[in-house]
Amino acid sequence: MSPRTNESATADAEEATPEASTERATSEASAEGATPEASTVGVTEAPDDERVAAVQRLSASQRRWRAAQLAACTAALAVAFTAGAVVLGAVRDGGTTSTVASAPSGVSPQLLARGDLDASITSLQAHLKAQPKDFGGWATLGLAYVEQARTKGDPSRYPQAEQALDRSLELRPGNESALAGRAALAAARHDFTGALKYADKVLKENPYSERALSSRIDALVELGRYDEASKAAGVADSRRPGVPVFTRYAYVRELRGDVKTARRVLQQALSTASTRGDVAYVATTLGQLAWNQGEYDTALTYYARALGADDTYLPALEGRARAQAAQGDRAAAIRGMEQIVDRCPLPQPLVELGELYEARGKEGDAQKARDQYSLVNAWVSLARANGVNADLDTALAAADHGDPKAALKAARAEWARRHTVHTADALAWALHVNGRDAEALPYAREATATGYRNASFLYHRGMIERATGHEKEARASLKSALDLNPGFSSLGARAARKALEAAK
Repeated sequence: MSPRTNESATADAEEATPEASTERATSEASAEGATPEASTVGVTEAPDDERVAAVQRLSASQRRWRAAQLAACTAALAVAFTAGAVVLGAVRDGGTTSTVASAPSGVSPQLLARGDLDASITSLQAHLKAQPKDFGGWATLGLAYVEQARTKGDPSRYPQAEQALDRSLELRPGNESALAGRAALAAARHDFTGALKYADKVLKENPYSERALSSRIDALVELGRYDEASKAAGVADSRRPGVPVFTRYAYVRELRGDVKTARRVLQQALSTASTRGDVAYVATTLGQLAWNQGEYDTALTYYARALGADDTYLPALEGRARAQAAQGDRAAAIRGMEQIVDRCPLPQPLVELGELYEARGKEGDAQKARDQYSLVNAWVSLARANGVNADLDTALAAADHGDPKAALKAARAEWARRHTVHTADALAWALHVNGRDAEALPYAREATATGYRNASFLYHRGMIERATGHEKEARASLKSALDLNPGFSSLGARAARKALEAAK
C-alpha cells in the first residue's frame, strides 16, 4: 500500500500488489529476459519532450559530473519504458493454432515464490513461446510483471503486465487468475476503484481466492474505507490465513493506532514465512513499524533479518539507511541512500537523500539536493506515461521541494479520488505551503483522527496549528511528533524542534 511502501504487498509474486515504493534499477529490469527481436514490441514510451525536459533540468547543474550521472539515470528510466513487451508480440505471432490447456506444473504462481523472480519470468517466457495458448501461463506472467515492477521500481512493466493479462482473458474469458491479476495491476497503478471491482468479480466466483481477498483489503484501505477494510481483513483471515492476509490485517490495525496487535500479527507472519521473499518483506514491515515508533535498534534488527534473507532487498536497505539517519549516523545513511537511488530513483528515497544532503550542509550539498528533487519530476513524468497515477507522489515532493501550486493541484486531485489519512495529510500540507492554513487545519486533524501513529502527520498538524494561532495545540502536536519518532525526517524534525524552542 502506498505510501508504506510499500508496505502492503508480500514479496510472493502470487500476491503482486501495489506500491511500488521502493525497489531496483529500471534499466536492469528492462534488460532482463528481453530478446532483440521482441524489444520494440508493445512499446509504451514517454513523450520525447518530457524526457528531454527532464534531462535539460538536470543538465543545468553547475556540478557537471553530477548532472551527467543524473541524466544517465533519467535516460535509463526512459530506456526502460521502450524495452517492449519482451515475449508478447513474438508469442502472439508464433504461428501455432493449437489450443493448449493451462500447465500448472510449468507456470504455477508458486514457481515465482521460490526465490529468483527474474529466472522464473525467463522460464515463463520460454514456456509461452512454446505454448502460446496457455491462458494460465499468461496470467502468471502478468502477475510476475506486476511484482517485478513493485520490486524493481519499474513502471514500464505495467503495460507488459496489462498485455499479458489481456492475452489470458482473450484465451479464457473471465478466468480467475487473470481477473485477480487485473486487480493487482489496477492497485499498482493506484486505480483502487478498479482494483476493488476486479477483486469482487473474482470473489463472486471463488470466495477463497487469496489474491482477490488480499487485493480487496488493499483497495478498501487505499480508498479510505477503513471499517470495510477491517471487516474484509477479518473475512480473509477466516478463509485464507497466511502471510499475505496477516500483513494486511496488521496494517489495518496499525492505521487504527493498534500497534501492539499489528506487531503481534506481523511476528506471527514472520514465524510462518517460508520463502526468502516473504521473510524479507515481513521483516522489513516489522522494521518500518518499529521505526515509526522511534525504536531504531529494533528496526535495525529486523532490517538485518530481511537482508539476511535477501541482501538486495531495497525496502530493507532504505529502511536501514533511514534508521541510521535517525540515530545520527548521517554518513552511513547517505552512503546507503546513494546506493539505493543509483539503482532505483523513486520519489521517496530521492527526497530523503536530498534532505540528508541539506541537513549535512557541506559545500556542494545544496546542489546535490536540488539534483535529487529534479529527478522526482523525471520519475513522475515517466510513471504517468505508463498509466500510474502519481498525484500523491507529486503532492508530497512538490510541497517541500518544488512548486507549491503544483503540489496543491495534485493533492486536490488525489483527495477527489479517495479520502485516506495519507491524502488528508498531503492536502493539508499542500494548503499550508500555499499559505491557506485555515483551510488546511481540518484536513490535518482528519489525517490524525484514526489514531494512526505517524510523526510526520503530527508535525504537519503542529505547524498548521501554529500558523493558525492554536499555540497550545501546536506545542502538543510537535512534542508528540518528536516523542514518537525524533528522527522522523532530517529536515522536519529540525523544524519541529526550532518551532518548539520559539514557542517557549
